[in-house]
Amino acid sequence: MLAYFIRRLLYMVPILFGVIVLTFLLFNVVNTPDQMAVRILGPKASQEAKANWLRQRGYDKPTFWNNRPGEAFYDSQFFNTVRQFATFDLGKSDATGEPVAQMIRRGIIPSLCLTLPAFAAGLFLAVGLALLLVATRESALDRWGTVVCVAIMSVPIIVYVIFGQWVVANLFNYFPAFGFNLEGWTTLRFIALPVALMVVSGLGSDVRLYRAIFLEEIRADYIRTAQAKGATQGRVLFVHLLKNGMISLITLVVASLPFLIMGTLVVENFFGVPGLGNMMTNAISTSDFALVRANVFVGSLLFLFGLLITDLCYAIFDPRIRLQ
Repeated sequence: MLAYFIRRLLYMVPILFGVIVLTFLLFNVVNTPDQMAVRILGPKASQEAKANWLRQRGYDKPTFWNNRPGEAFYDSQFFNTVRQFATFDLGKSDATGEPVAQMIRRGIIPSLCLTLPAFAAGLFLAVGLALLLVATRESALDRWGTVVCVAIMSVPIIVYVIFGQWVVANLFNYFPAFGFNLEGWTTLRFIALPVALMVVSGLGSDVRLYRAIFLEEIRADYIRTAQAKGATQGRVLFVHLLKNGMISLITLVVASLPFLIMGTLVVENFFGVPGLGNMMTNAISTSDFALVRANVFVGSLLFLFGLLITDLCYAIFDPRIRLQ
C-alpha cells in the first residue's frame, strides 16, 4: 500500500503542473497584467502608478522567457509562478497585497462552520431516508417520497436562501439574516439558518441517488440469503445492505470533501459569511486574479487528495480490493 500511495502522489505532480500552466495562460496571457492593473487601479490611474503596481507583483517581467541582458533566463512570470506553487507559496493578493495563504487560513474556519455540519446532517438524513424508502419500496410512501425529492431538486438553492432570509430571519426574526460572529455559542445563531438551507436544498438529489444505490443492492443474492435465514429488517438494512453499499457511498462522499473546505459561493455571499466561497466571489468581482489562481490550485490539490483517500477507503471497506 505504501508503494501505491507514493506512486499516486507522483501522479499528482503532472496534473498540478497542468493546472498551473492552464491558470497561468488564462490569467497572465489571455488576460494580460496591464489589463489587471487597469481593472484594479482604474482607467484614470497614471502610468507611474501602473508601473509600480506591476513591479511590486512581478508582472513587469517577461511572460515566458527572460532575454534581458544581465538577468537569468528563468526570471520570468511563468517560471516564478511555477516556483511559487511548487514551494506552496501562494503569493500576494493583487488587490490588497496581503499574503494569499493568510487570507485562506482566515477563511477556512467560517467555511467549515457551515459546510461540516451541513455535510454531516445532510449525509445522515439522506442515507436514513433512502433506507426508509427502500424498506417501503413500491408503496405510497416510496412513490410520494420520490415525488418530494424531485420537487426539492427542482428548486435552485438561491430560492431557498431568499425564502429563508425573508420568512425565517426577517418575518419571524428567529435567526440573523446576515453576518457572522465566531464567538462560541453565538456562532450557532448565525450558522443555523444557512446550514439548514444547505441541508434541505441538497436532500432531494442525495436521497434519490442513495435510494438508487440501495435498490440495486437489495436485489442481490446475499440480501435474499440473509432474509431466508431469518434476519430482521433492521439487520438487513443497516448491517448487510448499508455495508455493501459503502463503495458507492464512499465515491460520492469522499470526493465531495474538498468542497467542504472551499466553502459555498451562494450561501456565504448571501449571508455575509467571510469564508472561502465569499472570498472567491469578491476576488472575481475585484479582478484579484492572484487570489483566484491560488484558490484554483488549492482546490485542485484537495480534489486529488480526495480521490486518493477514496481509493484507500475502497481497500479498507472492501476486502476484495487490493492496492498494488
